[in-house]
Amino acid sequence: MRTVGCLVLDGVRAFDYAVVGEIWASRGGSRPGLPEFELRVCGPGGGPDRGPGGGPDRGPDVRPVRMGGGLERWPDHGLDALAGCDLVVVPGVEDPSASTPGPVLDALRAAHRAGVPLASLCAGAFLLAEAGLLDGRRATTHWHLAGELARRYPAVTVDPEVLFTGDGLIWTSAGVAAGIDLCLHLVRAAHGQGAAAAIARGMVTAPFRAGGQAQFIPSPVPVAGEDPLAGVRAAVLGSLERPWTVGELARMAVMSERSFARRFAEAVGVPPLRWLSEQRVLAAQRLLEETDLTVEEIALRCGFGSAVSLRPAFTRRVGVAPRDYRRSFSARP
Repeated sequence: MRTVGCLVLDGVRAFDYAVVGEIWASRGGSRPGLPEFELRVCGPGGGPDRGPGGGPDRGPDVRPVRMGGGLERWPDHGLDALAGCDLVVVPGVEDPSASTPGPVLDALRAAHRAGVPLASLCAGAFLLAEAGLLDGRRATTHWHLAGELARRYPAVTVDPEVLFTGDGLIWTSAGVAAGIDLCLHLVRAAHGQGAAAAIARGMVTAPFRAGGQAQFIPSPVPVAGEDPLAGVRAAVLGSLERPWTVGELARMAVMSERSFARRFAEAVGVPPLRWLSEQRVLAAQRLLEETDLTVEEIALRCGFGSAVSLRPAFTRRVGVAPRDYRRSFSARP
């Protein structure tokens, strides 16, 4: 995944467009050790001969794309360039009820036929659904828009709970921060945990939130000193090798198991043991990339007990076996 196409058209959300640029725009060596990406901003009327410095044959109908917030952008490429990308990202739109121009839908279908993975941010799912690309698939969008997406496109299975979801060919995400989570997930899948973590660090954002995490958390940002579970999570992350149980964690938090499980899910978005499994897999990814430890040693350090137990959990979460992951993403000789 080196060439990433960002679709822009009238009404695109400026924030979503900026997220794509923050993650995939090359910065002339300012991110050493990271892959060099080519970000193609593609849209109606785009191309190298367009824009303020374009040729005199632009015509009066060729104009910059008008994004939300009053911003304008001349696309660097036309819509046909999407089919030549390694990934196409569809930002959200300000008005999901507005109809999408036919050439834009045709370009999305052509990219899909060419085998290019497509990813939508927030209300960008409406464009993929209008193109017929979400029929028979599970998809998500911002929880506030999920009901409308399901009503307008009954052939789509809409899940309003998750941050993002996909099958490798088409991905959809919820609003704002969930779009960042999906983009980092796609970087992680293609280039490894280290690359995604480095980009997240530069953006000062969380490097990992699982797609199945809940969109809405009642108390997502606890007041300093008022999160009784912060110390529990820190203790677990410092000793992942221990065979933690919900009972142990509840006693550490001085709660009953039922109260602890409920409070934990409210604060983090997933049940305790699911969160623990995700953190163990994430730690295993880092060790596979950055160390020469055997898979058996990594399994012990991360609390899986053995490589036999690590393998199915890792494959289920990451999509490949630990040894295959190391061959693809190890930063060591």
